[in-house]
Amino acid sequence: MTNTQTSNEAAIATVRLGHTGPTVGRIGLGAMGMSGSYGPADDAESTATIHAALDSGANLVDTGDFYGSGHNEALIGKALADRPREDYLLSVKFGALRGPDGSWNGFDARPEATKNFVTYSLQRLGVDHIDIYRPARLDPTVPIEDTVGAIAELVDAGYVKHIGLSEVGEETIRRAAATAPIADLQIEYSIVSRSIENRILATTRELGIGITAYGVLSRGLLSDAVRSGKTFGAHDFRAHSPRFQGDNLDRNLKLVETLATIAEGHGVSVAQLAIAWVLAQGDDIVPVLGARTRARWEESKAALAVQLSTTELAEIEKAVPADEVAGERYAAAQFASLDSEK
Repeated sequence: MTNTQTSNEAAIATVRLGHTGPTVGRIGLGAMGMSGSYGPADDAESTATIHAALDSGANLVDTGDFYGSGHNEALIGKALADRPREDYLLSVKFGALRGPDGSWNGFDARPEATKNFVTYSLQRLGVDHIDIYRPARLDPTVPIEDTVGAIAELVDAGYVKHIGLSEVGEETIRRAAATAPIADLQIEYSIVSRSIENRILATTRELGIGITAYGVLSRGLLSDAVRSGKTFGAHDFRAHSPRFQGDNLDRNLKLVETLATIAEGHGVSVAQLAIAWVLAQGDDIVPVLGARTRARWEESKAALAVQLSTTELAEIEKAVPADEVAGERYAAAQFASLDSEK
């Protein structure tokens, strides 16, 4: 493997997010896990992790107004209260409807709802603008032109700087881009989740739209955090994810074991190898890494120093064929709602 240095000396380079988006660090911080999505999290350690990410040169912090039903935005707002506004970029997803019991109750991306959601996000985050604002999913009852048009009005008013999309397919991307400039598409992409390679990635590249990739570690599957027989709490996303259930988990862990052998041979962790693979797919792809602790952030950051040759990339892809991954990336009801998978 070319240049397998894994110290934290490598600086975080910057890239422009699409043709019209902001300049961001080569990796970003995803904050969802700091609000209980993968089990209990510690606010103090989460805050320290946000600070560590910014101090290391990352500037993109990604959240959703429904993460922890507002907890995540409030946490980020407190963590960034003493930081100069120009030192960080906030990417916010909106639209998911939740009940007080944590239930999911649909999605709302009507223009009036969009403007309502942004009002509360600005308050919780303690800022006067959001850098990238995006509907978390396509609302099947609302034309994407209406949702994007409402965000464009927020851009004109100064409350939002850039428009993003999330988990939408080729047709929706084209319709959105015809309505207003789109900075990026946020979508799951990893060595075990590669469906965007079919048509979506070609479309974003044609239109000059960046990719912010989440799920790069497949929610801990591509790391040392998950082992056979592991159980997950009721509020942990993985308790309901097909890839983490029974025989599916066992089959997937065999693939991870193969990756682990490759990683060990080059002196890196499975997580670092997985991150490096995504980074190698193009400068238009920015991994958003869901670190919940400073240690995990430092491990993730070290992947920037791992340079993979064409031969090594082919070796990794041969070890983990996309069609051998067991189980969809979301439970059936959620998967059916993904415009990106249609």
